[in-house]
Amino acid sequence: MSIPIPIGRRVFAPSWKFTLLTVILCALFIVLGRWQWHRGEHRQAEWDRFAAGTERVEPLGARAISEVPVFQRVSVVGRFDPDHQFLLDNRIDRGRAGMEVLTPLQRPNGRVLLVDRGWVPFSGFRNQLPNVELSQRDTLAVTGRVANLPVPGLASGRAPPSGSAWPKVTAFPSMSQLSLALGTALEPRLLLLDPQAENGYARDWHPPGIAPLRNWSYALQWWCFALVMAAVWVRLSIRKPDGSL
Repeated sequence: MSIPIPIGRRVFAPSWKFTLLTVILCALFIVLGRWQWHRGEHRQAEWDRFAAGTERVEPLGARAISEVPVFQRVSVVGRFDPDHQFLLDNRIDRGRAGMEVLTPLQRPNGRVLLVDRGWVPFSGFRNQLPNVELSQRDTLAVTGRVANLPVPGLASGRAPPSGSAWPKVTAFPSMSQLSLALGTALEPRLLLLDPQAENGYARDWHPPGIAPLRNWSYALQWWCFALVMAAVWVRLSIRKPDGSL
């Protein structure tokens, strides 16, 4: 039972069941909003690190790429292996379906680094792979940004490389799966080839996931839901003394 509070010719008399439902939903909406806000802050920190990585190009030398922070631009010397490339499937560029081309780079110290040479459009037919031939086999300096392999939102989106023909199509593989298919150990991170560098395709690199502003807008939406729910609770709890709205 609630204690009616007079408001002019009406009374404010919320039921305890509706009040409990409102409190639960408002609390849920507030928590979801905070979660999205914190995700936006985390993504903003990633975008800040991404922007900071462009300030200088750091020579990798003989170091492993795992010794360099993610998103740092580096310069590494090596030779491309165009005979053993991977096509990373299910990659979207400006709303278009396509693949990203991963080419091994053999470094002088024996390490092998995957270089993401960019995005190519899907041909429309699974039996017609894009032409990603590469004639460059000389030793050269490659400049790019350190990154991790992309990961899927769902485990069902994974498809390890298979078959004997090259290039091999794969979707969200692990580095160990790529190493097994290549027959040699790969470095744990890859290199996103600089947009202005040669031997590449479409490259509009940005941190993984949606922009921070999207998360913050979702947070505001959840908090607005909480306000609307509270307003509905107030409106439906104001009634005439006889119990009608």
